Amino acid sequence: MSALKAPHLPPTFGRLAWSNLAAQSAEQIALAAAPIVAVLLLGVGEGQTGLLQTALTLPFILFAIPAGLLADRFSRRVLMAGSEALRAAALAATLLLIWLDLLTLPLLSVLGFVAVCGTVAYSVAAPALVPSLVTPDQLPTANAPIELARTVAFASGPALGGVLVGWLGAAPAFGFAAALSVIAVVLLAGIHEPVRAPTPRRHPLLEIKEGAVFVFRHELLRPVFITQFIFNTASFLLLAVFVPYAVRHLGLSATGVGTTLAMYGVGMVVGALAATRVMRRLAFGTVIGLGPVTGFIASTIMALTTIVPTPLLAGLSFFLLGVGPILWVISTTTLRQSVTPPSLLGRVSAINIMSYGARPLGSALGAIVGGLFGAETCLYLAAAIFAAQALVILLSPAVSLVRQPDMVSEPAAC
Repeated sequence: MSALKAPHLPPTFGRLAWSNLAAQSAEQIALAAAPIVAVLLLGVGEGQTGLLQTALTLPFILFAIPAGLLADRFSRRVLMAGSEALRAAALAATLLLIWLDLLTLPLLSVLGFVAVCGTVAYSVAAPALVPSLVTPDQLPTANAPIELARTVAFASGPALGGVLVGWLGAAPAFGFAAALSVIAVVLLAGIHEPVRAPTPRRHPLLEIKEGAVFVFRHELLRPVFITQFIFNTASFLLLAVFVPYAVRHLGLSATGVGTTLAMYGVGMVVGALAATRVMRRLAFGTVIGLGPVTGFIASTIMALTTIVPTPLLAGLSFFLLGVGPILWVISTTTLRQSVTPPSLLGRVSAINIMSYGARPLGSALGAIVGGLFGAETCLYLAAAIFAAQALVILLSPAVSLVRQPDMVSEPAAC
């Protein structure tokens, strides 16, 4: 995690980076532990675990926009600390119910829902807080460790959650996650957030509309949102059918499937570690275009496995799917932070989070097309959708940017 100690970044940012690692790890461990506990401790079936997963994903759709509004109205550091404390409380309550043998699926779902509400608020406020802690030219360097922390948590958190439940039991898994959330709160408490100028309060719907209008009318942010929405659709379409396809067509065992999917995490780590160097050597717009183009190449390689059925191609595809999105997230987050007035950053960040709503759409598309026409057709369709998202960004002015745009200031009051 040397990237978290980047020497050119101020110490207060280091606290944010380590807090982010602790918070993201707590989230991933808890998300992995919840369905395992539901099955092994509560004895629920597939349909009920599906309802649990729904409860754990709904907050991203329901509360991203309200969280963005709060991030623009109040201290972002305080909002993040409060949301992380909320998650710690929900995890601690789950731990207590397990110890008292009182945990039920409805209680696990409700507490999981509350914990993920904390995740949403933290995820929305963090990108909005970063520009106040570093200088404009440090933004790419700052966003890289933030994404590296998320990547490490994403790659290792589920495995760690499973190991904790398997070796030590359900209670220690939630206890460890709660402890990580508490550490995140303590780290946030030591951050000095510059005071923002107060903004006039208006009706919440007007403020939400202001953020949406800003994104969808902006010549750079609009194609970025559309590209990200299409990318999420295509990637989750591919993921929805890969496991049965890999077993049936590529002849992989459970271990082989796991190893192949792990290349996604490897690619994410490699991309996050290389991002700062890449952004220094290539034009800013070129880096923005790399993610979508890499996604299209990866999907084409995966489609080739229908002709050359080797797991090596599948592993290479997932590796590229990991590298590309990380470069995309770091570069487009930097773009968003640069071109958005500080008072709008929370709402604009929330709208970006809303693009995750394409993920269940992609999964549903995979279920329908895969059921009717087979997994091979899904892979071809995914490649076509990946081609569409690459085309959207390549035809946009974003890829023509030679350097990171200058930071915008607040518009003058009328």
